[in-house]
Amino acid sequence: MASTIEEKPRLTLKERAAKLGETLQGSQAWNSIFRPGSIFRKGYTDSPRNRSYVIMNSVLYHLHPVKVKRHAVKVSYTLCLGGLSFFLFILLTVTGIFLMFFYRPTAANAWQDIQSLQTSVTFGLMVRNMHRWGAHLMVLSVFLHMARVFYHGAYKAPREFNWVVGVILLTLTLLLSFTGYLLPWDQLALWAVAVGTNMMGYSPVIGSQVRFVLLGGVEIGAETLLRWYVLHVLLFPFVTVIFLAIHFWRVRKDGGISGPL
Repeated sequence: MASTIEEKPRLTLKERAAKLGETLQGSQAWNSIFRPGSIFRKGYTDSPRNRSYVIMNSVLYHLHPVKVKRHAVKVSYTLCLGGLSFFLFILLTVTGIFLMFFYRPTAANAWQDIQSLQTSVTFGLMVRNMHRWGAHLMVLSVFLHMARVFYHGAYKAPREFNWVVGVILLTLTLLLSFTGYLLPWDQLALWAVAVGTNMMGYSPVIGSQVRFVLLGGVEIGAETLLRWYVLHVLLFPFVTVIFLAIHFWRVRKDGGISGPL
């Protein structure tokens, strides 16, 4: 007696993809990545509550809100100084990483590495000049940005905290520029650092201790170069990124770019 076996209907490629997507969206790994209310979560429905979840849970949407004040998009109002400062920071990061491949922070090699970078490395002189002029422009743009904010009264309530964050970012910008000044290890850099550390040495109470920490001793030497290199490429950029994130977040939380009163 012949037996018959029922064949299961074969799924089309589209149906297989849909089934795989449902299985993936229902997995624990998927739900751990995408928070509730995300359009990528299984069972998402279009509702005002879920729409608000999408905005709050998205970094991109949070930085670029749905509504923007009309005056905020005028170049004549902001002069794009905040965006220009951030762009220069990104430029300095990229060019700085390039320079780190050819630079050794030792007293015996620093000056020679700078000369080799300018004469032997392809595009080395151009990248170094981009880094140097970018640093000067960033100091100028951050200062002008704060002057613009002060002129428009954007430091007033409820933006007092963000103004303090801006002052900290200006200080970090100056510190980044000054610590990078020593790295070529030439006479101009050495005398500039000597003047700067001597001024810090006259600070009340802890002046001599601060000078000793910055120099790595009682006078400028190889330890000074290494310490300022670590400050320039690691500590100050790391702290700057943290305060930049806080600064951008507070701009949105405080109602966006401030307008005329």
